[in-house]
Formats: sequence, structure tokens, C-alpha cells
Amino acid sequence: METEEKPKYSVAQTMGYIKGKSAIHIARVYMGRKRNYVGQHFWARGYFVSTVGRDEATVREYIRHQEVEDKRLDQLNLV
Repeated sequence: METEEKPKYSVAQTMGYIKGKSAIHIARVYMGRKRNYVGQHFWARGYFVSTVGRDEATVREYIRHQEVEDKRLDQLNLV
């Protein structure tokens, strides 16, 4: 009987790594930044993962909700 290995990294860890590294790369290559600046955000806070297949309605709903959530968080940061 074979035992399954648990994944080494969670989806959240993987997405955080990808979003972080890609934001740094884009800032350096396309925005001329030489170093990282704390407190700046490039990507939205969340991410969407689906293992069942493509469901366009679900993806569209998630994006709509994410845009509303981003605006709400921006307003909270102004206070």
C-alpha cells in the first residue's frame, strides 16, 4: 500500500510567492524601480483557484466581488 505525500506548499503560499515575485519583476522591468518599496500593492489581495474546470459564471462573479472588495479596502485606507 502506497502512502500519498502531502503537498510541500499550500495553494495560498504558492500564489503569494508568484504574486510577490511577479510584482517585483514588473516594477523593475517596466516601471524602472531599482528596489522594493514597502506598503505598495500591485495585485489584488485575493486569487481564484478552481480544480473542477472552467465555469465562466463563477469566475465573473468572483471578479465582480473582488473589484467591490478592493474599492472597500481602498476607502478604509483613506480614513
